[in-house]
Amino acid sequence: MSEIVVTLPDGTELPVEEGATVEDVAYEIGPGLGADTVAGVVDGELVDKASPVRDGATVVIVTDQSDEYLDVLRHSAAHVFAQALQRLYPEAKLAIGPPTDEGFYYDVTGVELDQEDLAEIEDEMESIVEEDLEIERELLSREEALEKYEDNPYKRDILENEAADEDPVSFFVQGEFEDLCKGPHVESTGEIGAVELLNISSAYWRGDEDNETLTRVYGTAFESESDLDRFLERREEAKERDHRKIGSEMDLFSIPEVTGPGLPLYHPNGKRILNELSDYAESLNLDADYEPVETPHLFRTELWKQSGHYDNYVDDMFLLDVNDEEYGLKPMNCPGHATIFDQHSWSYRDLPVRYFEDGKVYRKEQRGELSGLSRVWSFTIDDGHLFCRPEQIEQEIRQVMDSIFEVLETFGLDAHVALATRPEKSVGSDEIWGQAETQLRSVLENQNIDYDLEPGDGAFYGPKIDFSFEDALGRHWDGPTVQVDFNMPERFDLTYTGEDNEEHRPVMIHRALYGSYERFFMVLVEHFNGKFPYWLAPEQVRILPISDDQLGYAHRVKNELGDFRVEVEDRSWTLGRKIREAQEDRVPYMIIVGGDEEEAGTVSVRDRKEREEQDVSVEEFRSHLESEYEEKRIEPDFLDE
Repeated sequence: MSEIVVTLPDGTELPVEEGATVEDVAYEIGPGLGADTVAGVVDGELVDKASPVRDGATVVIVTDQSDEYLDVLRHSAAHVFAQALQRLYPEAKLAIGPPTDEGFYYDVTGVELDQEDLAEIEDEMESIVEEDLEIERELLSREEALEKYEDNPYKRDILENEAADEDPVSFFVQGEFEDLCKGPHVESTGEIGAVELLNISSAYWRGDEDNETLTRVYGTAFESESDLDRFLERREEAKERDHRKIGSEMDLFSIPEVTGPGLPLYHPNGKRILNELSDYAESLNLDADYEPVETPHLFRTELWKQSGHYDNYVDDMFLLDVNDEEYGLKPMNCPGHATIFDQHSWSYRDLPVRYFEDGKVYRKEQRGELSGLSRVWSFTIDDGHLFCRPEQIEQEIRQVMDSIFEVLETFGLDAHVALATRPEKSVGSDEIWGQAETQLRSVLENQNIDYDLEPGDGAFYGPKIDFSFEDALGRHWDGPTVQVDFNMPERFDLTYTGEDNEEHRPVMIHRALYGSYERFFMVLVEHFNGKFPYWLAPEQVRILPISDDQLGYAHRVKNELGDFRVEVEDRSWTLGRKIREAQEDRVPYMIIVGGDEEEAGTVSVRDRKEREEQDVSVEEFRSHLESEYEEKRIEPDFLDE
């Protein structure tokens, strides 16, 4: 039998027999690893251990000690839910039930469920776990599978689409229950240490509003009860930190029905924060020699056809007819920037050319996918595009990375970094892809940045480095990105004159330091629990006169503090109530003024950590505010000095 070669995580190449499975690869590495194998990751995709590997594939073996094991466990828990549901409600029809970042869900129909029903289903799930049923993979012919699901249009849809080229197709069986599935799964239901059903919602089949509405049941699973308890504690804290809840409490934004779905309104407090974020991003861009540009919200669709976005995004675009011409709200800013570059003649000496824009874009997400500010129809990208020679890619990527890490440090955020390489469908030569991937990897390794490799997950136009923010609760959110693009310069016929006086094609680099303002705003609200750093807070200082007699002095102090965002509490409340209100409003600093302070021309300063210092001169406090603002410190620290 002929051999193929697979690559292991450390770069080692391992020859195995053609047709070898993930489990076979594990046994080739060592019998202990083979016995412990639960699943595999082949070219970035989590697969069952019985899945065959292909020549040239990168293979990672998954055991119960691997990070991916929890996904496998939760996938099995989804099957346990489906089995429990059908024991209790035999009429229920199953659609699809994948693992998620926080657990799993299963879409079902044919049964009426509400939140009160979950406890009974959960009890049945625990019984199935206690039964310790072996989970076995079985193969059926396509004809047998279609016959089995004669009355289930959802499973037939899967067979006719995702599994269209498979014959036989795989099922997983546990006790009396079987389900169409590629896997992977744990060995038995008894390996699931703890399960909990969380909530019910509705969902469209395939996420398409034109399809049937299904019932979606969310749950989670862990190896132990203690892990589940920690998750539930974090989940409760996440509810308290929910940006929609805090946004209402602090009057930051709203998304009323009257505006339309996914179209947020920013109130004065929210806009103050956005202005600070924009000013900060602009300062980073100007320091890095980017030039500001602005593009309209609307373009003729000829532009989107030229860029290739029309073919890829037309279903997500807002289109309208104007005088028998089709226009579209822009889903991206890059074609506009490429068009600006194309309006000039460039020499190799001029490159790199760098543009930036806080560009509003529009994408028609399915209504069921909209969620607060994390996914909206209208959002703003702190977009940057630069045009450079191929040999300049590395230095430009390094500069972008420096800016991204400055953002992370400024906001006290950690990030997960991934290098996404060439997908199967792509444009550009092997040579330039190899050069770009090497340059991206070189930047990451030279700066000692830990990163994951995501083979085949790059954009069709080039490789990229993606960042995901990790917030105070350990959750990850998509954030900054750096993408190398060979496609757009080709489509727009962008050129520069080289040292040889010949025309050459520039490379286009896309980058965003935040990702989008909306999602970054959401991350900051929840990360800081609304307790924004002083420089970012919508209200930075609140002056609390002990009585109405000090209102005049309070306003004089406000005037002396200049342009900072300072308010005077002029309601006739007790001092205690004024302090509590400022604490609840998450104001970084409170200034207390009474008769003694007015007579001495001083103030008492209190922070939201309930620390206080008396007899502070207004000039001293103002000087501190100026330095704290300029240095963009994360925590108010006047009382640390």
